[in-house]
Amino acid sequence: MNPIYLEAIVVCLGIALLMVESFVPRLSKWVLGVAGIAGLAVTFVLTFFVDPEAMAGTHYAAFYSAGPTAMFFKQFMLLTTILVIVMSIDYEAVLEKCIPGTRKGAGVGEFLTLPVLTCAGLMWLVSATDFILIFVSLELVTISLYVLVTYMRKSPTCLEAGTKYLILGALSTGFIVYGITWIFGMTGQTNLAAISAVLPEMPRENLTGLIFGVALVLVSLGFKVAAVPFQFWIPDVYQGAPTPVTAFLSVGSKAAGFVVLLRVLQTFYVLPVLEEKLVTVLSVLAGATLIYGNLAALPQKNMKRLLAYSSIGHAGYLFMAVASVGLALMASRAIAFYLVAYLAMTFLAFMVLLVVAKTIGGDDISHFNGLGRRSPWLAGAMLVSMLSLAGIPFTAGFLGKFLIFQVALAAGHFWLIGIGVVTVACGFYYYLQVVRAMYWQPSPEDVPEIVVSVPMRISMAVLAAMIFVFGVFPQPVFSLLNR
Repeated sequence: MNPIYLEAIVVCLGIALLMVESFVPRLSKWVLGVAGIAGLAVTFVLTFFVDPEAMAGTHYAAFYSAGPTAMFFKQFMLLTTILVIVMSIDYEAVLEKCIPGTRKGAGVGEFLTLPVLTCAGLMWLVSATDFILIFVSLELVTISLYVLVTYMRKSPTCLEAGTKYLILGALSTGFIVYGITWIFGMTGQTNLAAISAVLPEMPRENLTGLIFGVALVLVSLGFKVAAVPFQFWIPDVYQGAPTPVTAFLSVGSKAAGFVVLLRVLQTFYVLPVLEEKLVTVLSVLAGATLIYGNLAALPQKNMKRLLAYSSIGHAGYLFMAVASVGLALMASRAIAFYLVAYLAMTFLAFMVLLVVAKTIGGDDISHFNGLGRRSPWLAGAMLVSMLSLAGIPFTAGFLGKFLIFQVALAAGHFWLIGIGVVTVACGFYYYLQVVRAMYWQPSPEDVPEIVVSVPMRISMAVLAAMIFVFGVFPQPVFSLLNR
């Protein structure tokens, strides 16, 4: 099977779901969600039967990669989108209260189908080897997320989040377009492999313009992955967006941004002078992101804002490996495993948050008071997530951090390791305060009974199992990477 068919299948699935939603308005919306999950699951299975050699000699082989890393992250994006749709089905009752409509379920169908089209953009993005395809894929993802972030039109915080994301996202787009223009002007190429080939022979006087263009691209990608000082949109957007969309932003968008960032950096590392400057800049970004994200999370009382600042902190750990990208294989393996661990523990936290917030009507940490007595299942799932995010041994979060520190140690970034160790200690404080609320705080009176749907229970069980299995046996992830 030709790899390019994977995105075509996902796009056709998204369009088909939109058409069904439009022409069969009385259809129950959960049917659309289940159909989307089934279609993406079939596509996930098909990723094991693709033949990269089928692309040889085709016109799109020059700008589309079907290598092991690209195929691994296609599977990652498909799994991420499946989990988002599972959460969205459970979120339907909340959406109906915040979307103007003349009939039950009006406007909910698109919320279940837009993630499918976003998934296609993410899959193209992780395969893109040309700046043109990178830009087009990035815009497909970003425009879909603009709509999803502002979906609850009756919610002022949702509209505020969407406005901030739109304005800053447009600014980020301007940076990447201008950066690509400068790189093209200095090298005459937009294809990453072609740029890498012409860099050693590039006139010396073009170096300043090239560095300027690369810096602009890094600014834009820094916005996508929430690196300091481009992170200021994260807390408000995470808090205001619908919870499934917040999870999508936190995992899918971030992972794609790091894949593109790695691919771009490896292109320009053929110039030693450029490599030296990039390593310095990335190391500073990693240190600043680690410090800001973890310290800003300490005083947070809202769960979504805590996870937002936590997301910034985790971007700092990933940047430690990115700053060591000269060790290409070691760094890419560490980043891939860390992102898989981050997917499992972050989605598990957001699923518990969604159920609690939907039942109680709030997403502050205080709303988790006494959850261990009211719903041992949910409290246990959140406990596993928080312990893994903090980095307790025998969890995927611990092993992910260990691999990142190992790469930084091999690259000689000892001061970054010192900052990383201190910020891990900070993480123990703010993650375990959620555990304290669940098990040591008294439960409020007159709290409605918490009901967890079967799909959510299954998803939570699978994610919790992933956290423990990958914490002691990471080989399945590495096998997929080496496939």
